[in-house]
Amino acid sequence: MSEWPDDWFRGGGSAGSEPGPGDPTASIPVGQGAADPRGQYRVQQYGASGADQTQAVPPGAWPEQPPATSRPGGSAPRGGGGAIRPTGSRRWLRPRPILAIVAVLVALAVIGTAGSYFYLNSKLNRQDILVSYAGRPAPGSGTNWLIAGSDGRQGLTVQQEREYATGFSSEISGARSDTIMILHIPAGGGRPLLISIPRDSYVSIPGYGMDKINAAFDLGGPKLLAETVQNATGLYINHFMDIGFGGFVGVVNDVGGVRMCLAAPLHDVSSGVSLNAGCQTLDGGQALAYVRDRHSFATQDLQREQDQRIFLRALLTKMTSPSVILNPFRAFPAADGAVHTLTVDNGTSLYQLLEVARALRDPLTTTVPIATSTYFTSNAGEAVLWNSQQAKQLFTDLQTGQPVPSDLITGSQQAS
Repeated sequence: MSEWPDDWFRGGGSAGSEPGPGDPTASIPVGQGAADPRGQYRVQQYGASGADQTQAVPPGAWPEQPPATSRPGGSAPRGGGGAIRPTGSRRWLRPRPILAIVAVLVALAVIGTAGSYFYLNSKLNRQDILVSYAGRPAPGSGTNWLIAGSDGRQGLTVQQEREYATGFSSEISGARSDTIMILHIPAGGGRPLLISIPRDSYVSIPGYGMDKINAAFDLGGPKLLAETVQNATGLYINHFMDIGFGGFVGVVNDVGGVRMCLAAPLHDVSSGVSLNAGCQTLDGGQALAYVRDRHSFATQDLQREQDQRIFLRALLTKMTSPSVILNPFRAFPAADGAVHTLTVDNGTSLYQLLEVARALRDPLTTTVPIATSTYFTSNAGEAVLWNSQQAKQLFTDLQTGQPVPSDLITGSQQAS
């Protein structure tokens, strides 16, 4: 089953995209003698008259050294035999100085990488999110990440709030998690699974009764959201990460934009999206509008979740591409911007975030099984009601390390 359309993402090849660096190699001759069928080598030499001569050399033996002249028919240097020393202009070509330069560069790279790692790791915004509580699921098979994208506007100016149609932070209280995903990384390898949880899912929020799941973030922050998700799914959440609007925009801009290929044009006043069909590179503001848009689709939030998964994969592919990784003027700002705007649990390190980045480059994707997306409630309006039987099977299989039935993995498709 192909879960990613062939044309949803293409790298390079147009204005606004950065081609990755090449991988040139040098062709180095390994010898000038022709192989001898008797198991020896014929080594070319030159006599004093310039005539071409050969000498049979047994395998493993050093041939007789050529005369001190560097060209056929040339005369020996004055003052007798001996090798000619390279001139000063070619001294830098000697193997030892070259190896020394390479060693210094490698050492600087290692020191710089290590220094950057410890600096960035120290800047992560860690909070006490994944706490123990009565009834918390026991640790299961593999590792589960709860990934949230909140509508926090920290890092956006008033002008950007107006430009990106996010609403003004001065007029909006609290914060909501419009994006909720679970990334399951299987134990012992295997392809990761990225599961979207609709923000309007009607679930039990501890201490508040039944409500839409995104209300948990507003009522009790990431800690209450994590408890709500664990109770609803039965999965033990090992790690948590959240990024707001401002951090998202900054990261996309720092990597030079993300190239997307849209099957249809998108124009929506609520999200501010205004994009034509076809391939194009989205800057931070355009990308934010794209992942927020739901009014352009008949299925509303369910289609938006698929677009978010598609974009997340494209962003992570760009962030880990040679054009970014090998370019310190992009790699460090992108990493620095990300760690300053991410909120993670106390047990998360930068190394684990790098593992998540690799896992998100090519995961299987799905949405939690849905019974109906128009479930009427008395306190929260229309909500999304899960298919309890299928959802239980999905999460139980993940918790116990069993294969998930293929009919529960729906994939990600752009609307056309």
